[in-house]
Amino acid sequence: MTTVLAASLAVALTGAVEAGAGTALAEQSQTPSTSQLLFFNHAYSVVDRETADAIEHSDYLRDFANFEVRTTTGGGMTWTGRYLKGRETYLELFGEGDLPGQDAEFGSAGLGVSTEHVGDLATVTQRLRDQGIANPFEYRQTRDFGDGVPVPWFDTIRTTGDQYDAFDPWGMEYFPEYFADPRSNTEPESYPGDVSRERYLPDDYQNHLMKDITGIRIGVTARDLANTVPLLRAGGYTVEFTADGGVLASGGGTLIRFDSVPRDQAGLKQVTFSLNKRQLAGEEHRIGRSSLMVGPGYQATWLFDPRA
Repeated sequence: MTTVLAASLAVALTGAVEAGAGTALAEQSQTPSTSQLLFFNHAYSVVDRETADAIEHSDYLRDFANFEVRTTTGGGMTWTGRYLKGRETYLELFGEGDLPGQDAEFGSAGLGVSTEHVGDLATVTQRLRDQGIANPFEYRQTRDFGDGVPVPWFDTIRTTGDQYDAFDPWGMEYFPEYFADPRSNTEPESYPGDVSRERYLPDDYQNHLMKDITGIRIGVTARDLANTVPLLRAGGYTVEFTADGGVLASGGGTLIRFDSVPRDQAGLKQVTFSLNKRQLAGEEHRIGRSSLMVGPGYQATWLFDPRA
């Protein structure tokens, strides 16, 4: 992959809609339900061990982004991730073996899209039912700050509770109680019912180059893609099928591109960031098997190499 994500997505938008097996799904997935209620919150992916270790120990990433290696306990699980946090969006990266079960395998990934107002997730859930998803799968996530007492963190909704192949998409809404807990280190609300991404994330992004995630490209299986489209549609995204069977979801400030691939080709491919400061020239940084091109201008693009 040699082009930046913005160019790739522009090409995808002008491509023909996939015919054949994907036609029926495409026909019901061209336009959003109505208003945008879900916005790109974060994505995670399992990368190869060499790249994960290089990310964890990269001095450059600590300058480039509000970067953190953090261990979190929630919902009866404990995980350690590598985080790049922007103003409203963030990226969570794992190495092979860092997570339990099949989620530890190379190419496993997930996507969280979240509400900005209390109560919007209920509307998203009803929109899923209106699409024919009779029993959306609801789950409440908690977080343990270290005292053994679970604190309500966020509610989630999925199109299905069945096991996915390699990609887990969910809609989410933070709890006001989580923001009220001083240990969350979150900001005061900016409006009544504020459960926004900007409130959740710290403002330290201002001291780094990375501002936000503006585009992301992930390889997913056909089954996982079919379970993702209704959620994006219910959240207000405009969904277009590309000529090769992939999906482009636009709306809310972050372009999301999915390639329909076999399981052994699944996983994170590309991330595009906006920057706080204009770069006069482009500069490449090799991080394990990945390549981060920073600049020129106000954009950076991170490419993840396929497994050899």
